[in-house]
Amino acid sequence: MTRSPLPFRLSAIAATALAAALALTACSGSSPAATPTPTSTAAASTVSGELTVFAAASLSQAFDQITTAFEAENPKVHVNPITYDGSSTLATQIIEGASVDVFASADQKNMDKVTQAGLAGDAPVFTTNVLQIAVAPGNPLKVKDLASLADPGLKLVLCAPAVPCGNAAKTLLDAASVTVTPASEEQNVTAVLAKVKAGEADAGLVYSTDVKAAGSAVTGIAIAGAEKATNKYPIAVLKASKNAEAATAFQAFVQSDKGQKILKDLGFGGA
Repeated sequence: MTRSPLPFRLSAIAATALAAALALTACSGSSPAATPTPTSTAAASTVSGELTVFAAASLSQAFDQITTAFEAENPKVHVNPITYDGSSTLATQIIEGASVDVFASADQKNMDKVTQAGLAGDAPVFTTNVLQIAVAPGNPLKVKDLASLADPGLKLVLCAPAVPCGNAAKTLLDAASVTVTPASEEQNVTAVLAKVKAGEADAGLVYSTDVKAAGSAVTGIAIAGAEKATNKYPIAVLKASKNAEAATAFQAFVQSDKGQKILKDLGFGGA
């Protein structure tokens, strides 16, 4: 009877098992997979703190939008509700000691009052605007031009002469040799537009951007030669700013492509 080669078969099985064990050990001892490198992102803005802005009334819609976009890019900055009014009123408040970081005026004259008082640094012009005649929807009184405003039966409202829109209105009326008797003279352009919208005035001289923003609430009449009284808007960081870094960033944002696009979309002109 032939004997089975059991020892040999056991040795072969053992060898196979040993090989498998060595292979498993080699796998388990391999270096762990490298941790993926996080995808790099743009550095977040380090500007922070509160910001107080004074701006001409005609900038209200634009600066509300600019503020939203600015805070989105600078989440650590909080822009307090902006104070909008006539530039002359705002300039007077700043000169009298109001705590302000940024001032945006609707004209150079009122900005000069602040800079000449030594209260502001450079004040670059960032946009422009021209006047239009605002009347009731559909222009029921058939106002055609500046000469139409001299009609004694027409109730006209203007900005006060010290206010940029009032100064521009005077320039255009004088150039056209038109004499008018306004029913009232308001301290900012928003008040003039409000009276026309409410039917308290038949016509008012406001900025073209105000007419556009009012939509169907008023009808705008372009003024021939309106560019002769183009208002230039400068913006400055106040020297007494409590947050000069954020104020400078805001000023730069207004002048940036994003800020300029917002202004252009609302009807403002280039600087």
